Amino acid sequence: MKMVRIFRSVLGAGALAGLAAGAALADKPADLKIGITTYSSGPASVFGVPARQGAEMMAEALNARGGILGVPVSLYFIDEGAGMETLRTEYRRLVDDVNVDVMFASISSGVCNNIAPFAEDLEILNFMWDCGTQRIFEEDDYDWVYRTQANATPEILATFLYLLKQKPDFKTIAVVNQDYAWGRESWAIFKTALETLKPDVEVVAELFPAFGAPDFSTEISRLQGLKPDVILSTSWGGDLDTFVRQANQRGLFEDSLFVLPLAESSLERLGADLPEGVIVGGRGDHYFMHPEYKDDADFKGFMEAFKAKNGTWPIYPVFHMSQAFAALEAAYVRAAETTGSDFPEREDVRAAMDGLEFKGLGRPVKIREDNQGLESQMLGVTRSSPDHPFKVIGDIVIFDPEPITAPVGQETLSWIKTLDAGFLAIEGKSFD
Repeated sequence: MKMVRIFRSVLGAGALAGLAAGAALADKPADLKIGITTYSSGPASVFGVPARQGAEMMAEALNARGGILGVPVSLYFIDEGAGMETLRTEYRRLVDDVNVDVMFASISSGVCNNIAPFAEDLEILNFMWDCGTQRIFEEDDYDWVYRTQANATPEILATFLYLLKQKPDFKTIAVVNQDYAWGRESWAIFKTALETLKPDVEVVAELFPAFGAPDFSTEISRLQGLKPDVILSTSWGGDLDTFVRQANQRGLFEDSLFVLPLAESSLERLGADLPEGVIVGGRGDHYFMHPEYKDDADFKGFMEAFKAKNGTWPIYPVFHMSQAFAALEAAYVRAAETTGSDFPEREDVRAAMDGLEFKGLGRPVKIREDNQGLESQMLGVTRSSPDHPFKVIGDIVIFDPEPITAPVGQETLSWIKTLDAGFLAIEGKSFD
């Protein structure tokens, strides 16, 4: 809801009247500093660079309409691709020397597992704006760390439900996931759901190639011999692109139904290399042709402005970035209203995050009492379109987050083991 005004500024539809309104108040800082970690190098940059492009557009538009409570925002980026040691050093530098007001970190689940306690020790407000690991708030309590989007649990369980509706009679499955936290943890969720709710399915292969692997010939050869009914991969970025291209070249899509929960971000890059009939997701209800918003003037305007400026359509990290910006603005506004101050203190902003509701480029998101965001999930099937040189998403279903997210205080895998056939009756909203 807050973001709608940002979109209009991007399009030039709003005047710059807000800047002068609050700038003269002496008790406000010169700017509100935001540190952002994203991949600017390496195979994951195909994912991280659009996120940075989106952040820059959103900050520009936000400042054009006056900033947050009359204070313009300034962005400071860290490249996650530089490695954990460098990232931690740069993170501390932004907190201690630059005095950033908030950090948006991070993309990688491995990074988030490391950064969350680090941010807590530094007492810096940290928005986990994209990483999926569900372990953060299930294993520890945090005062300064919040997630402004979903975790892996609803993302994977929505995929599980959608697969069962599309192909309820599958008997065998194989997984090809990146060998790090996200790849292992997302498969553990899916496998536990299988064992609990569809125990007749046989897992014929669990393959975990190294993160950034350039060649998947070994995995593809094994899968060709096994011919599983379903091949699942929660890989993302350059790894997913490479796997899909090599699998398609060797005809692997002809033998198995592919399920790629993160492939919305790869549609445009893969083009004709991604066949029809593949189940794909967007880690939330994220898609540049969102069925509920695609005809909304502000939503459509931002999509077109991003495409015109950057040459590609926005992908889900852009949507996740929009949620971080929307949460930040909503928290500052709420804190100012609660305290009656012109510009609230960091502690007051942190307190305002509890139970906060906000809206970026998708459906509204709410922060639970355990600091976890509740975010709807969209799944669909790839289809050819005369309007685009790449596959689009059809047969879309959007699931509400509450029924597919582990309740507060419960650990995901243990919770899934308590589910019964009633869970399989969960229905999302379908779109033709």
